[in-house]
Amino acid sequence: MRADRFSTSQFPSRWVSRALRTGVLMVALLPLGACDTVQSLNPFDKAEVYKPEVKETIPAEQLYNEGLAFVDKKEYEGAAKRFNELDKQYPFSTWSQRALVMQTFANFEARNYDEAIATGKRYLGLHPASQDAAYVAYLVANSYYNQIPDTSRDQERSEKALLSFQEVVQRWPNSEYATDAKFKINVVKDQLAGREMQVGRYYLKKNNFPAAINRFRIVVAQFQTTNQIEEALARLTEAYLALGVIGEAETAAAVLGHNFPDSPWYKDAYQLLQSRGLSPRESGDSWITKAFKSVGLG
Repeated sequence: MRADRFSTSQFPSRWVSRALRTGVLMVALLPLGACDTVQSLNPFDKAEVYKPEVKETIPAEQLYNEGLAFVDKKEYEGAAKRFNELDKQYPFSTWSQRALVMQTFANFEARNYDEAIATGKRYLGLHPASQDAAYVAYLVANSYYNQIPDTSRDQERSEKALLSFQEVVQRWPNSEYATDAKFKINVVKDQLAGREMQVGRYYLKKNNFPAAINRFRIVVAQFQTTNQIEEALARLTEAYLALGVIGEAETAAAVLGHNFPDSPWYKDAYQLLQSRGLSPRESGDSWITKAFKSVGLG
């Protein structure tokens, strides 16, 4: 449709003249009733005068101290609000930098972990080399860590916690937070390995041996230092044997026996092989052997 389809040039001249006369008449009649009509529509009383609200500006130091006072009383949500207000009123200032640290801490203590992650990441984006960066990164990692679900649920939080703790160790290896970060890295890895084991057992129970092997393989390749590794090797022995892949079954049992000779899982794997007239025997070409050698095990 053309934009000028309904332009006045297309109407007969008499229509234009009539419209103009009608318009003049309407304008002439308007003052007769306009006063009462407009006044009745006016929502304001004549005596009422609009006064714009002027919000008082509170000094940054006062806002910061009020936030600290809330922290002292362990009223962390109130503290977070005060530090947030400071950040809004004085963005990119030294006070804002301090407030972001304290806001992250207050949100963490209030168990508002998503808010702690958001403010912590914002701080790290603005001040990555500051003296408080390691502490803030540690708070972010712990915010993920404290939300880790059981192994039956999605492990996205576990994966993010792992990456965050690894960042603390890599970027600030000599900080006071590195030791605890290393410990929690192992805890998170065990959690992730536990998830893979749970899914692998499910597939094993359903006789879906290739799918089960894929899950146990993740544990052997990525989580060799966790508590799940012994069972993973035993389950690989079981799954490979069920598929008739004898060499890998014997290798899984042999690596298990070499690294964990007293493990009850090794005893089970050994007996399973013996029941088929087989014995643990490691193959140098096996991915299992190569995986353990790559990390100095085996």
